[in-house]
Amino acid sequence: MNILLTGGAGYIGSHTTLSLIDKGHSVTVIDNLITGSKALIPKKAKHYDVDIADKSSMQKILKENKFDIVMHFAGLTRVDESVKYPEKYKLYNFEKSKIFFSLCIENNLKKIIFSSSAGVYGNNDSSNLTEESELKPINPYANTKYQIENFLISKKDKIDYIILRYFNVAGADKDKRSGLIAKSSTNLIKVLCEVAANKREKIIINGNDYITKDGTAIRDFIHVTDIADMHVLAANNLLKSSSSNIFNCGYGSGYSVKEVITEMENIVKNKLQVEIGPRRPKDIAVSVANSDKFKKKFNWKPRFNNLNIILSSALNWEKNNLWALKYYKLFQN
Repeated sequence: MNILLTGGAGYIGSHTTLSLIDKGHSVTVIDNLITGSKALIPKKAKHYDVDIADKSSMQKILKENKFDIVMHFAGLTRVDESVKYPEKYKLYNFEKSKIFFSLCIENNLKKIIFSSSAGVYGNNDSSNLTEESELKPINPYANTKYQIENFLISKKDKIDYIILRYFNVAGADKDKRSGLIAKSSTNLIKVLCEVAANKREKIIINGNDYITKDGTAIRDFIHVTDIADMHVLAANNLLKSSSSNIFNCGYGSGYSVKEVITEMENIVKNKLQVEIGPRRPKDIAVSVANSDKFKKKFNWKPRFNNLNIILSSALNWEKNNLWALKYYKLFQN
């Protein structure tokens, strides 16, 4: 396959680029490096440092290359930031994506895989969220994903698409080629790794009064490499079929915040400094995927469905990512 991939310098995009290249495919990355790190783009991938909504540049790229499929990861990803700057998220995530997809369609690139989020389910407090569960996004970030989904669905007569709704993506490439880089992350496992690696003093649990087994929120954590592999499976299928579809991406099992912290303490053989803080606004108690649809469709068997593996890979990356972090800081400055 010859794949056009936006956001390939980001966390999930870079892992998917690695998975595609490892399987012998050609990848062209579009990433203007506003939030991504060039260090995470594999050397075997072609990279264009342009904005996805730059019509003249994108027209040139699309006309000069014959792509089989496009995977769209580009966008801003912080829920808390989206609440502060909703118009910024509408512009970068929705309006620019509309322009980009329209250019793809115009240039006959009509096989599309879109990186969506379980955030579209909003306050559906459930341990069995299916693709048919009610959609009710409650923050601007999730709403941009919902809007793009609807935009693609509205073009169903012109395109073939697969929408993948991620649950809580975590971990890092087992060979430490990529991982999560963020200036001030609120991602639970990222923060926990920083504490375990002595880069941060403590971790704050956002609420311990949920109606769960230990009072803390429960989430479905899925290894980022399994997410990447799901994209490869989806792409192979989409090239052979004109059947558009939507799939959840999770393991179907959840861990509480306290369970995740305890497992990390077992890995580092040390007690970490933990504080209890208030709930974050509109956080829900339980969010766990039902991914039976994807498993049955693609005979998918995850390779890294193990909390210890997820945490260990993330911690190994956190301890050994100075080469990428220095490059990131240099470029960001």
